[in-house]
Amino acid sequence: MKRIEMEVSGGCQCGAVRYHATAMLDNSHLCHCRMCQKASGNIFAALVAAPDDALTWTRGKPSVWKSSELVERGFCANCGTPLFFHHLENGRTNLMIGSLDDPHAFSPLANTCTENMVAWFDKITGIENTGATENNGAEWAAAIKGSNNQHPDHDTTSWAVRGRDG
Repeated sequence: MKRIEMEVSGGCQCGAVRYHATAMLDNSHLCHCRMCQKASGNIFAALVAAPDDALTWTRGKPSVWKSSELVERGFCANCGTPLFFHHLENGRTNLMIGSLDDPHAFSPLANTCTENMVAWFDKITGIENTGATENNGAEWAAAIKGSNNQHPDHDTTSWAVRGRDG
């Protein structure tokens, strides 16, 4: 795996947890294992690793759940955003690509744990594309935009976490 010196940031949906990395590894992939499916609530987890020595938590700390004796998974306790998969012995943290401020920067290079891949996975690129939200539900999109509690896709010097329950 090749180490690439670069600046990367990301975090959870509500902004309570943010991170910054000064290097990334060239291991972007889609993991289809059942643990990743459950942890992401999706049919795969899109992951890319940062070396542990290059990763810092810049706002808040993720909550951690040990999904096995070798793996812990991090998430925001406030909004529930899955943030990472961390193997306790390999010196890297696989960040959820969707939690990055620029998820376009890491196109997956491989599918892993494909024995758990859903049977219809290879068909998803051919399904109907209904276009942008604004084109299919302008009123709904405007209502969401007007009441959006989501943190922007960039670092902020301060951020009041909104949308918390009590």
